[in-house]
Amino acid sequence: MSETPVLSIAPVVLPTPDRPVDLRIRVSAPMAGDELPVILLSHGQGYSNNLSSLNGYAPLVNYWAAHGFVVIQPTHLSSTTLTLPSDTPGAPMYWRSRAEDMTRILDRLDEIEAAVPQLAGRLDRGRVAVIGHSMGGHTASLLLGARLADPDDGAEVNLTEPRIRAGVLLAAPGRGGDALTPHVTENWPFFSTTDFSRMTTPALVVAGDKDASAFLTVMGPDWHTDPYVLAPGPKSLLTLFDAEHGLGGISGYDVAETTDESPARVSVVQRLTWAYLRTELYPGDPAWQTARDELAAGSDPLGQVESK
Repeated sequence: MSETPVLSIAPVVLPTPDRPVDLRIRVSAPMAGDELPVILLSHGQGYSNNLSSLNGYAPLVNYWAAHGFVVIQPTHLSSTTLTLPSDTPGAPMYWRSRAEDMTRILDRLDEIEAAVPQLAGRLDRGRVAVIGHSMGGHTASLLLGARLADPDDGAEVNLTEPRIRAGVLLAAPGRGGDALTPHVTENWPFFSTTDFSRMTTPALVVAGDKDASAFLTVMGPDWHTDPYVLAPGPKSLLTLFDAEHGLGGISGYDVAETTDESPARVSVVQRLTWAYLRTELYPGDPAWQTARDELAAGSDPLGQVESK
């Protein structure tokens, strides 16, 4: 698919009285085309003050939009840009609210189209995907069917969003229990009960084989493959060689916190995530197989794909 110029509008503000602040989003879309599929993108919790917001992930957003997707990025309540009081319900990670933000967006697509006239009537609401990086990967996994026990009352939480037909988890958190560091168990207990066994929506898991995430897990890089290993198929796993948590620099252009800067690696993430969703949302489209073949064809491949 050829690349087209991109229109990006922010902030689009959705009044949300039952949320501590209104929901602010960025909408990026190709200038041309109709019946456009939709990606909901959930940001992570990086060290930068601003990238964990609607302003992050430009290397991915611009690519996806230039190749035919409408990308909608909320600023979750966990964003550093909001500086909410530490005693705000749900702080500091707002794991439930993050997933609810995505359902709100799908509920209010009419409102979003009205706020962005260039988008009116151009969305294919039957083709929706979710993508999340790091903590955003946790958010995406809940929308795809993963479960957890609410640490406040022990009740099982099911935030599955049936309007989402496929997903991509980028350096996402793995299982809980003894895989977690004591710090995570004590401070973010919602991580402790993550259960992927009912995450049935098709998904691509992207993991770096050098992403140890020692602050979060005692299991090393394999922890980030749990959403593939522990979930039922259909799933695919893209393992990126020598990649760390930033997957080459996906959270922004020339981001200082990226520990594995690699434009070539970012290009792989761009192309394979786009191709995966293109084929999942348009069965029979050869994009995914073509991208897999291209990845494997090089004399020094940057990663490998397996599926189940």
